[in-house]
Amino acid sequence: MVRFRGHHLICLNFFQGEGYSQDFIDNLKQLLDRAEKGEKIEVVAGPDDVCKVCPSLKGDICTHKEGADEEIKELDNQARSYLGVEPGQKVDWKEIRQGVAKIPGSWFSDFCKGCDWEKVCNRVR
Repeated sequence: MVRFRGHHLICLNFFQGEGYSQDFIDNLKQLLDRAEKGEKIEVVAGPDDVCKVCPSLKGDICTHKEGADEEIKELDNQARSYLGVEPGQKVDWKEIRQGVAKIPGSWFSDFCKGCDWEKVCNRVR
């Protein structure tokens, strides 16, 4: 089973093969492949299978920049709320993709503001 936190349920829909390192990118590709092939996804409230190879993860805390961990938790809450999912819930990637496709552009404007990957995602949204 693939484990994704809230904001990854949204953001991975726009993955373009970029990341922090080649290991990070390879991990993302593998996780998305598994999800796209139908493997169930468990929604989690903290670090997930994406985070486990992120160079900024120290224990269970994101140290990418000051305040990053709190910011990410808020994004997770917003994403889960919009998609109507809770930690511990098992979901299908196809259903998540359908939900993300229905999100209005104005929601993304607020959700994505200031994200390091905003320009990457804007190329495909």
